[in-house]
Amino acid sequence: MLPVKSGPDLVAGALAADRLGAPSVVYFVLSAAAPLTVVAGVVTTAYAVTGITGLPIAFLVVGVVLAVFAVGYVAMARHMANAGAFYTYISRGLGRPAGIAAAWVALIAYNALQVGLYGAFGTAATPLLERWLGLTPPWWLVALVAWALVAVLGLMRVDVNGRLLAVLLTAEVAVILLFDFADLAHPAASGFSMETLSPGGLFAPGVGALLVIATLGFVGFESSVVFSEESREPRRTVPLATYSAVAIIAAVYALSSWAMTVATGPANIVAVANRDQADTIFKLAGAHLGDAVVDIARVLFVTSLFAAMISFHNTTARYFFALGRERVLPAVFGRTRARSGAPKAGSIAQSVFGLAVILVYAALGLDPLVQLFFYGGSFGGFGVLLLIFVTSVAVIVFFVREPGGETLARRVIAPVPAALALAVMVWLAVTNFAALLNVPESDPLTWILPGVYGVAAVIGVIWAFILRTGQPAVYSLVGMGAKAATAQDGI
Repeated sequence: MLPVKSGPDLVAGALAADRLGAPSVVYFVLSAAAPLTVVAGVVTTAYAVTGITGLPIAFLVVGVVLAVFAVGYVAMARHMANAGAFYTYISRGLGRPAGIAAAWVALIAYNALQVGLYGAFGTAATPLLERWLGLTPPWWLVALVAWALVAVLGLMRVDVNGRLLAVLLTAEVAVILLFDFADLAHPAASGFSMETLSPGGLFAPGVGALLVIATLGFVGFESSVVFSEESREPRRTVPLATYSAVAIIAAVYALSSWAMTVATGPANIVAVANRDQADTIFKLAGAHLGDAVVDIARVLFVTSLFAAMISFHNTTARYFFALGRERVLPAVFGRTRARSGAPKAGSIAQSVFGLAVILVYAALGLDPLVQLFFYGGSFGGFGVLLLIFVTSVAVIVFFVREPGGETLARRVIAPVPAALALAVMVWLAVTNFAALLNVPESDPLTWILPGVYGVAAVIGVIWAFILRTGQPAVYSLVGMGAKAATAQDGI
């Protein structure tokens, strides 16, 4: 294979370094988590689907598990700064075939999460346009506008994206906290209750689905490592951003889900969530704060979706880049724009896929909210949960072979219980997949969607063996990041 030549605006093998500080990485992570989207949609869905009121304590429990997982996760980040994250860690811990299988799963999961947001954006923005302009465009036309903006931003400097996310996320979290305090200041007739914060709320039939839904609310926290190559002082920035993100997400979600039950009364939250669905928080706020504040919040709900699109687009593009740089994908994916340092081919590929999905859903008349956003989010979130679990095992195996000066707590004491807890979460996700999608147990989607990841993993392993046989030099550098790009210049 000939070395990749740099064109006038392309540089192979390197992302722009020293662009992001810890706050910027936190903004990317929290934007992927989409706090207002989760509070408005995921929280109410959890109450409605499971009928269990222990969601606030579930968020805290899941936050603790993920914080413990993060101990080994960020310890591994100190040994390898690589935009491939899960792919890299699993390659280095469990072997190259497992790593390439994980890469295929990651690309599918993050693409599903990103494009699924277009369905929610089009659905949420259309009523606002109708109210303000008297126009009722189809959801897909609104989604295409968002798609074009994300496509352009994906090719710009990563710190420009970070500054935009900072503005959007700050406003988003501010309105969530305002709503929460209004709910707490106006308890239901049954009185101020902390019942839903009791650990006893987790001991109920169907709690598996509740824990899985709570786990999906955290999806995005793991992306801090994806930006390690572009971070200033990554050994400090990545751990700080990861722990901060997990703590903020757990606190905000637990507070918001609890505040709702205070405003409605714990005994009424399930009925209210079934009746009002994603409108629950807005109707509660309207009663306490007035219509003007609610209108602002609805706009921020739309910008929350937009911010999540930007974050997942950047994450997905960097996975393409990491695989292209190591020639696991065609070398064109391992190139960046000289002017911005953005992964050009990966960003364009993600945009092309998003455009295709929007057009197909529009042509077939499929439901953008349920069949694109809800199914896409659940499917993508499940894939990320699988990757987190496998990575937790990879961390343990890696540090058994290469302690690297890390403490016993970082190598064993934290990673082992985290892996066990995550194994339980994966099992709960598989056995409660019908509840996760809110479909009957007999629905084919309950086995088709999880099966996609199994097929992708098998294809990834087969591709790894093909590389090992046909391109051993490429295979030997899987998981090596920038070192692979340097070594392959002569291949």
